[in-house]
Amino acid sequence: MTELGQVLLLTTMAGAAIPIGGMIAMVEKISPQWVEEEFRHSVIAFGGGVLISAVALVLVPDGVEQLSLGWIVTAFVAGAVVFWALETLLARSQSSIAQLVAMLSDFIPEAIALGAAFAHGEQTGALLAVLISLQNLPEGFNAYRELNVTGNIGGKKLILLLATCIPLGPLAGWVGYEHLSAYPRVVGFIMLFAASGILYLTFQDLAPQSKVENERAPAIGAVFGFLLGVIGQVLLNG
Repeated sequence: MTELGQVLLLTTMAGAAIPIGGMIAMVEKISPQWVEEEFRHSVIAFGGGVLISAVALVLVPDGVEQLSLGWIVTAFVAGAVVFWALETLLARSQSSIAQLVAMLSDFIPEAIALGAAFAHGEQTGALLAVLISLQNLPEGFNAYRELNVTGNIGGKKLILLLATCIPLGPLAGWVGYEHLSAYPRVVGFIMLFAASGILYLTFQDLAPQSKVENERAPAIGAVFGFLLGVIGQVLLNG
């Protein structure tokens, strides 16, 4: 199989994890209280762990390697501000697709980065594919439950809606492989931008002690705290 074929296959599999997560969320009759509390919180915690691992193991190391310190800071600040603005806008509009939009906002940049990584023959491409799949599973789970509670769409239609996200993965992977692989700095910026957004969403949604009710700005502090560590690492290795 060609490298492009591998990119398309892996990104399709990563996208397929979204509706699979939704199908898992359809199971509500086994033990309602346990599913509602223990299982749901376990899935959320698992997704948060995978997101952080994607940031720490792939996105930040590969992104930092391509950019100067000034661009690293710019990418992180831009990602935090854009994701904060996106979540604030979705909250004010009382949209029922907030979780879905948040999921795609990190899935698509990661798929682009995966395609570019394969084009450069980097081993991190396969690791990134696994991490994307693992994070899409709980995100699909959460997106289904959020849409099911706040929307007017039934179970099977919701799964079909989540399934429409699958082609976005190979499309983004193809763009990264064919068009952005010649611009490693652009890919590095996308990686750090996505990493910043992932950190913001993780602390905003998964770390209740880091936020104030109905406020979204405090989670940016987590992003800047991580950025401070990245700056220190860059300066030490520079």
